[in-house]
Amino acid sequence: MPDKLFKKSDRLQNLSYAIRGPIFDKAQQLEAAGQKIINLNIGNPAPFGFDVPDEIMHDMIVNLRNAQGYSHHLGIFSARKAVMHYTQQQGIHGVTIDDIYIGNGVSELILMSMQAVVNQGDEILVPSPDYPLWTTAISLSGGKAVHYICDESADWNPDIEDIKSKITSKTKGIVIINPNNPTGAVYEKSVLQSIIKLAQEHQLIIFSDEIYDKILYDGHIHYPIAAMADDLLIFTYGGLSKNYRAAGFRGGWLILSGAVHKAKSISEGLNLLASMRLCANVPTQYAIQTALGGYQSIQDLVAKQGRLTKQRDLIYYMMTDIPGITCVKPKGALYLFPKIDISKFDFKNDEDFAYQLLEEKHILIVPGSGFNHMDDQHFRIVFLPQTDELELAANQMKSFFDHSRVTAVQTALS
Repeated sequence: MPDKLFKKSDRLQNLSYAIRGPIFDKAQQLEAAGQKIINLNIGNPAPFGFDVPDEIMHDMIVNLRNAQGYSHHLGIFSARKAVMHYTQQQGIHGVTIDDIYIGNGVSELILMSMQAVVNQGDEILVPSPDYPLWTTAISLSGGKAVHYICDESADWNPDIEDIKSKITSKTKGIVIINPNNPTGAVYEKSVLQSIIKLAQEHQLIIFSDEIYDKILYDGHIHYPIAAMADDLLIFTYGGLSKNYRAAGFRGGWLILSGAVHKAKSISEGLNLLASMRLCANVPTQYAIQTALGGYQSIQDLVAKQGRLTKQRDLIYYMMTDIPGITCVKPKGALYLFPKIDISKFDFKNDEDFAYQLLEEKHILIVPGSGFNHMDDQHFRIVFLPQTDELELAANQMKSFFDHSRVTAVQTALS
């Protein structure tokens, strides 16, 4: 009798997470073989010298003895109270302690939210390009992610007419990612108002991923959508990973606001899911009050002469100086999302480009198609490395593009 093969769940078929997908696996193999890889693939601040502020680290350390047991399943009181105060500063009305859920990063809370809200066959509108966890979480929960266009020619703001065209009787909610990963867009207030109007007309839930809400450049303003509507059910997500450079601490929060009185059943579902995981990691929870209430050192990093601004500017100007590469300058977050004029180069698409770049120059990026983008001509660069490493990477990429450029003879033959 032949050995029985055990296969992964059918729910995982056709799902992917390109940030740590096959190209990342190839990079790991190259590193294991002794190659040095320039990692421009993931928004992980610590390896690039962005330390967690000392006062946050201190409060975690002094509270370690208090963090030995399980906490309340929604989170410790001081952490939730700090998040509640933060909502008041943002102008979000009516949020109570019981409307706040502390999680092991925003990733866990996104999956919990989808499990609590989505029924089999429900449709959730998701931006294209997106942070791919959203699409995967919706699919794992039995729903269908329906991708709406974010318009590159309009600074990557959502295309309201395209959103309208994709709302059906099965549409339950809409996801916005603002500031946006992977494009660096910061949405205009009028665009958010238009999304609110559609949500009101069709009684949709809004899921607003605002993990980068303090990482803003050149004076651009982030508008929390929950402060703009009291009559909608709005889920808002934030955390320590980016603003406070504490990605490994896995500390995030979910805020329910607006028409919470219409969603008692969903709250019960979230409470059940929060209870099943017992609690979020407790040491990190003691850092949340200090993070939100203390000195906001991220402002120094995004100032005109701040490190993040300098790194963004360097990689933006070096990439857009390459013939055949264009890019919308990021207004927020940690990423560049350039476009390749594929007709000018001899690789097939963004994934082929990413593999060749890794093999020839040992630079790891993520192809745009990994973010559920509707074309195959973009890629994402993380600009967390120091300027000397970014400059090296940009020069290597320029060399690669020049080497891969289609000649006039090749164009004529084709």
